[in-house]
Amino acid sequence: MSRAQAESVIKNIIREIAQECAGKGHAVSETLVAFMVKAVVLDPRNLFNVDRTLTKQDVRKLVELCVDKLMDQGSPSLDTIKMQVYFDMNYTSRREFIEEHQRVLQSRLVPVSREITDSRVKTREDLEGLYRKIVSYVLLRSGLGSSTDITTVREATAALQSVFPQSELGTFLSLIKKDKEQQLNDLSMIVTGIRLFNKDSRKGGEGIDDLPAILNEAIPSTSKDIEWELELSQSLAWQYTSWLERLLDPEVETRECIVPLDMLKQALYNVRQHEAFLKVILADVILCAKQVETLQTELATCMKLLRVTVHSKTAVPTAQVFPHFTALAKFWSGLQDEMVLLSILSNIMENLQPFLAAQSQLFPDGQLEDILGLEIKKYEQRMKESSENRIDPYEIKTQEWLLPETTANFDKLPLQYNGICGYTLVKKDGLLLPGNPSIGVLKHREKYYVFSSKEAALRFGSKPDEYIAHVAEKAKQSPELIQLLQLHQQFACVTPYPEMQSGERLLVKPITKCDSSTQTDTHLLETNIVKSYEWNEWELRRKAIKLANLRSKVTHSMQTNLSHMRRDNVTQTYHLEDVACQSKRDGNSNVPKPQVYLAGLRGGKTKTTHMIKTNLTRSVSE
Repeated sequence: MSRAQAESVIKNIIREIAQECAGKGHAVSETLVAFMVKAVVLDPRNLFNVDRTLTKQDVRKLVELCVDKLMDQGSPSLDTIKMQVYFDMNYTSRREFIEEHQRVLQSRLVPVSREITDSRVKTREDLEGLYRKIVSYVLLRSGLGSSTDITTVREATAALQSVFPQSELGTFLSLIKKDKEQQLNDLSMIVTGIRLFNKDSRKGGEGIDDLPAILNEAIPSTSKDIEWELELSQSLAWQYTSWLERLLDPEVETRECIVPLDMLKQALYNVRQHEAFLKVILADVILCAKQVETLQTELATCMKLLRVTVHSKTAVPTAQVFPHFTALAKFWSGLQDEMVLLSILSNIMENLQPFLAAQSQLFPDGQLEDILGLEIKKYEQRMKESSENRIDPYEIKTQEWLLPETTANFDKLPLQYNGICGYTLVKKDGLLLPGNPSIGVLKHREKYYVFSSKEAALRFGSKPDEYIAHVAEKAKQSPELIQLLQLHQQFACVTPYPEMQSGERLLVKPITKCDSSTQTDTHLLETNIVKSYEWNEWELRRKAIKLANLRSKVTHSMQTNLSHMRRDNVTQTYHLEDVACQSKRDGNSNVPKPQVYLAGLRGGKTKTTHMIKTNLTRSVSE
């Protein structure tokens, strides 16, 4: 079966389960159904084999099992899974909460902003309407008062006119859309700062709530409520733990319990999960309180600087006061974000309460305490007793043990199983007992394990892989433990709820082996080789002469009436060169000197002249 076909089958199964539950009067989300399908398939008691294709009988069996589990409204296990689904679908980090709030605020401002930036003004009435829209935008963005309250609108209009009079609308309309949006945001910040300063000076501030005072009252109240809920959950958890310890101890005689043992374990898992979620929320509230304290200090400091700058002056340069107004608006916006975050955390805490209904009905009020008597060991007592007997690292040299006095940042170690003792979970058939890091922390394969006693630590350390596998088997039988003990890495086929996406394949066989390769770059930086580089200056000269080639160029110069007599003009010429040729060797020759004599040229006694020529030149061969 291809991946697409498998996804289609799983979607059909989820849809069928949801429809059957809805037909029986219980609406369930697809996320809850998807996790339940995974949990049923993983449970070895249901005899499903993920390596083969599901037959029609398998699909029918899967649907029936899932529907039965989802319809069991009295099951603490189902309540725990619902609680995990709700928390993971609604809780995220404080940064993402604030970013989501800002996105919602921006989406509300988009229509007003678009109406302002896209407006085409033709008459004076249009200008006045546009100015009123800008005032409404400033009020909506700041969140200081209602845009329908006349007094608030008048105060905001007066503050806006002091920094952006109506006469500047022409310049505003000539800007591009991006610049218009930026100017709207800047004006909103400045006007917000002015109104906050006027409220502090008792000269205005209509419709502005005293946000610091509200936060100073709301944060302690919310913290107190969370701590009270946390204390109740912890008290219930230790009651269930003590009762389970008695029932699971063969040496202790106890009267028969009217509640099944598995139901007690599910109730323990339920309150432990509620305790874990409350701790997460409480940590965020404490961080929120610190952030509010910092913002209030910065707000007071900025307000004091602004008073010193303005004092009693009638006019102050904008470059001096506008930055202070903008800073005031930013600090106030930070307080608003913290108020929204506090409200979200409070709502999440309240919405977790219904998921405790099933376990709260197991015992009427006070009945469990009457059964146990006064012998309920709380966290502090257990930690004190177990801290007296600590691990000696030399007892098991094959394992690495970490102790508080020898390990830096010991209290920040990421403990496995959310700080629960894995040995007790296996040996006591699913009993959750928090470990004591002071005994010693086992480091095995870069993971850290904590234990409830020295004996548990030694036994787990002797066969860690075996006990880790047993813990995974326990989680398969009780799927709520996957989230409670943070075992997602051991279950590659179970995706945490926040990471689950629509259309994702629910049953995925883990990949245990894969081919991988790495490559190292030879040159980390890009090459920068200049092909035309030349180091020889004579070669550079030759190239320069070749480029210039002045023998075939003419240099021109000219002057105008304005440039005459203002600069020197020069002309360059190319001088002729003397050319010479040289042979390989010098050669010469020597010939006889001619000796020719003529006689009788002067005449004589006779009238006729007789010339006689005599050649006395020596022969060349001599």
